[in-house]
Amino acid sequence: MTETKLKRSLTGRVVSNKMDKTVVVLVERKVKHPLYGKIIRLSKKYHAHDETNAYGEGDMVTIEETRPLSKTKSWIVTSLIEKARTA
Repeated sequence: MTETKLKRSLTGRVVSNKMDKTVVVLVERKVKHPLYGKIIRLSKKYHAHDETNAYGEGDMVTIEETRPLSKTKSWIVTSLIEKARTA
């Protein structure tokens, strides 16, 4: 019997696309402080693979966990949720 392992997926905003085939995605999550009970925002940056260099700064994207592609990159961009508004 084969088990299919679910891959984690996260949603975040592209903060840098200066590298070739790589974007940096900022993922924010809201958690309740254990002592004070206040809702706080925690954020983390992930390097994600972007094969066609299609995503720009400010785009909202979904990333999915994959095998390690480099020292820092083990996520891949799967879909575009919202294009960045340009001025």
